[in-house]
Amino acid sequence: MKRSLVISVTVIALLIVGLVTAFAYYGASANAAVVKELRDNPGGERAEIVMLLTFQDGRELPVNYLREGDQVFVGADGRWWRDFRYGGVPVKLFIKGEEHAGIAHTVMDDPEFTRDVFQRLRPNVPKWLPDWLDAYLIVIELQL
Repeated sequence: MKRSLVISVTVIALLIVGLVTAFAYYGASANAAVVKELRDNPGGERAEIVMLLTFQDGRELPVNYLREGDQVFVGADGRWWRDFRYGGVPVKLFIKGEEHAGIAHTVMDDPEFTRDVFQRLRPNVPKWLPDWLDAYLIVIELQL
């Protein structure tokens, strides 16, 4: 009994490690392909809805975006929204072949504004999903 429990726990642990590794590898390789496509074909179809966001530490992340005037809106599905929690964070953007500088912050306390922007940014998300399942809204003020 004890031996079978140890074997079961070991197998489950190995499966979890394997899945995490596979997802990390896929995410990194998929992102690299999207980054290459955006740089090589800035007038392409993907560039209409995806930009490159460069963090202060040099990390580069392709993200869906919505630009309205001097503001760019991004939905952060991962934990990276925390980098902008307190606002005033300088970022670089690569939008349709053009480099931009901006100041980013996470919208933490305005659910109506967030919902309004997400209706334009992500119009295909099912309306029945609860708000807590949605991403955090990042607002970037472009420095023109």
